[in-house]
Amino acid sequence: MGKRSRKRTGPRGPVARSTGEDAGPATSARAPKAHVGVPDRRARKLEAPKAPWAPVPITEAAILVGMVCIVAGFVVGAGSVGPLLVVGFGLISVASLELAVREHRAGYKSHSTVLALAVAVVVAAPLYLLTGIPGEVLLILGAAIFAAAFGGLRRVFAQASGGLGFRA
Repeated sequence: MGKRSRKRTGPRGPVARSTGEDAGPATSARAPKAHVGVPDRRARKLEAPKAPWAPVPITEAAILVGMVCIVAGFVVGAGSVGPLLVVGFGLISVASLELAVREHRAGYKSHSTVLALAVAVVVAAPLYLLTGIPGEVLLILGAAIFAAAFGGLRRVFAQASGGLGFRA
């Protein structure tokens, strides 16, 4: 199907193709009806939650510094690759998790999976490093922690968003 055979719409409704005439303002029959009290699944940019340090872009700056550290770690070479990569990935992870928590708790976008995975890693990583628990047991424990955190985080988001399970 070519471009010309598709119906085009303008800001005021369909545009007549052959005569070049404007079809006029959209009538109430064509206008979508908003349901009162039902939250919208589309997250609007204006609804994004503001950070407590709102005019200062600390989260974005931390992500930028983390990216610079990662690039520098690969460019500089042998001796300082490890520390620069750890700092870079750490900064990006912390800043991204902060943004995910803020958006999730405000009901702006659901980050249940990412946050539940972060909870499972925060619990399982020290157990792996500090104890002699076998890997299979840690995997089962991590999966159980993930499932419990995921369920709780979905409920938190549903309450914050007015009953939605997710928003895109």
